[in-house]
Amino acid sequence: MAKDVVPEEGRRRRRPTRQGTVLSERLIVETALRMVREHGSAGLSARRLGAALGADPSTLYRYFDGMDGLTLAIGEELIGRALAGWVPTGRWREDLRSLGLRIHGAYLAHPQAALLTASRVTGRPREIAADEAILASLRGAGFEDVDAVRIYHAYIDQSLAFAALDAGALALSEKARDSDEDRWESTYARLPAQEYPNIAATAGLLAARMPHSAYPVALEMLLDAAEQELGGGGGDGGGEQSDPHPGGPCPGAGSRRSVRS
Repeated sequence: MAKDVVPEEGRRRRRPTRQGTVLSERLIVETALRMVREHGSAGLSARRLGAALGADPSTLYRYFDGMDGLTLAIGEELIGRALAGWVPTGRWREDLRSLGLRIHGAYLAHPQAALLTASRVTGRPREIAADEAILASLRGAGFEDVDAVRIYHAYIDQSLAFAALDAGALALSEKARDSDEDRWESTYARLPAQEYPNIAATAGLLAARMPHSAYPVALEMLLDAAEQELGGGGGDGGGEQSDPHPGGPCPGAGSRRSVRS
């Protein structure tokens, strides 16, 4: 049975730890982020975290419902960092562009933590605030609710999927990452044009573009499609007509909201 999480006011440590610090949820999350950045998710455990904080590992369970609860708090922290300083302008496309880039950037600042948390749903205040802001932008722009939810789903999953993909590259060793990027010139650029005419014709462009994230381009494409739909360019404009799976995700597909086969 899961242990009860003690409310904030009842779990504050009255005495400093052996390192002279006073524990708080924020301090634990920041320390966990540092450990994940330095050692990867495999290096995060209650024992190691307790040692880094100078506290008994069991103390952590007064703040979080196990290590999974800490993982969700880390995800909440990344979303919070994306939201920090973001102020909606009322121009829906500009707002969604800036927020999407902020979310992507906040996760890439902590690639190991991004891999650990991008697929999770925290249900915590800052995640909820981000979801509310996205839906507010879409509904305020004039999208019907069914379309707002469909676009929201694509938007948030796109931002987190690219965050996880790009974080995976950043989490590689520098040697492995350089090797991957070099293959666009060492392998693709040298393919015979007789067999691979399209790759050969675009080899220079591929080598220049592929080491960089495609997220900004993909985000613009999604916003272009949404704007076209809002302006009447998306056929009938009804979400149930333009969405091949209006009742839920494509069978066998995963998303941040549901991963089921």
